[in-house]
Amino acid sequence: MIKDASVMDRPVNQPPLARRLRLIGPAALVSIIAIAAFTPSILRWYRSEASIDVSRIRIAEVVRGDLVREFSVEGRIVAAFHPTSFSPARGIVSINVTAGQVVNEGDILARVSSPELGSFMAQEETTLNSLQSRDDRLRLEARQNRAENEQQVDLGRVELAATKRSLERAESLYKLGLTNEIDLEAARDSVVVASLKLNQAEQRVEFGSEILRFELDNAGQQVERQRLVVDELERRVEALTIRAPVAGLVSRLHVDDRQAVNTNDPLITVVDLSAYEVEIAIAETYSSAINPGTEAVVSKDGIEYAAEVLSISPEVEGSRVKSRVIFTGATPDGLKQNQRVTARLILETKPDVLKVARGPFLEDGAGRIAYVINNGSAVKRPIKTGSTSISEVEILSGLGVGDRIIVSDIARFEDAENVLLR
Repeated sequence: MIKDASVMDRPVNQPPLARRLRLIGPAALVSIIAIAAFTPSILRWYRSEASIDVSRIRIAEVVRGDLVREFSVEGRIVAAFHPTSFSPARGIVSINVTAGQVVNEGDILARVSSPELGSFMAQEETTLNSLQSRDDRLRLEARQNRAENEQQVDLGRVELAATKRSLERAESLYKLGLTNEIDLEAARDSVVVASLKLNQAEQRVEFGSEILRFELDNAGQQVERQRLVVDELERRVEALTIRAPVAGLVSRLHVDDRQAVNTNDPLITVVDLSAYEVEIAIAETYSSAINPGTEAVVSKDGIEYAAEVLSISPEVEGSRVKSRVIFTGATPDGLKQNQRVTARLILETKPDVLKVARGPFLEDGAGRIAYVINNGSAVKRPIKTGSTSISEVEILSGLGVGDRIIVSDIARFEDAENVLLR
């Protein structure tokens, strides 16, 4: 029977102290190195109030450069010129084109048949012919009356010359004593009477010429007035043929073929394909900063085109203000009516400023705080921001060139002073 295990024991010689230290040394050194390596991480973990996965945040670097203060709006392409033709008179319209048809300037679009206007023109032409005939008759009468009056003047001159010769004979005979004084006085009276008749005949010629000239001028004015009436009616009749005011595309037919129309009813709208504008709707908050001439950039198919604001509406509709933008340089190819495009309106350009990419951090922190990346942690720092653009924000204080901050949502940090980045 075995009482215990003492019979199996054997003495072991214990190594000296130096040897034991040598055996312990490498393990301790490894432990010390490991502790030194993990101490910063342990300290960051200890000081951190929150932690987040790096893949869930967006980081941007603070840089120096120009900040363009702008905002983006959606717009649609509209033709700068899209005149609508109206009916010049009441009648029946005949349409010669279809919607979407390409036309040249001067092409016939439609014709309006107006019997009323045609009858009125015929009446006025008859009146013009009557007045023209009256004017011609007055001119003939004027020549006839002038000839008759001039004839009377000629006769008066002949009669005066005859009486003067009779007076000379009477005076000669009176000196010879062959006639009496009564015959001499009668001869003298005959000369006076003939002179008066000649004077009256000359005055009749002058007065008759003035009267005839007045009548002819009046008749000529009546003829000219009536001719203007007829010319206007001819213009109105010519306007019954509706022609394309510009080269472009028939965008809309306001009436059907053979439809009865009234004066000034819209008929056809033609879109000028050579000049386009962009119609945009600006938020009411930005409208006070936009004026005609404000610089703009229109984007189509990834290409930007220089433009500027042409006009801005004086009224607000649904918290929006309508505006028109025109191209100042090259015009994009292949534009179509009502095509959607994007426009950027440039309000201000600030050169050489500190800036960083814009993100939700700006709204979450009200532009007063930012989380700066430092050795695997995000440290909250007070900042001050200035102007903002679509993609960037100006940094006035609190950050420097090269600082990297979290520009994504920071509301999840719940105002923590230090956030561990995993």
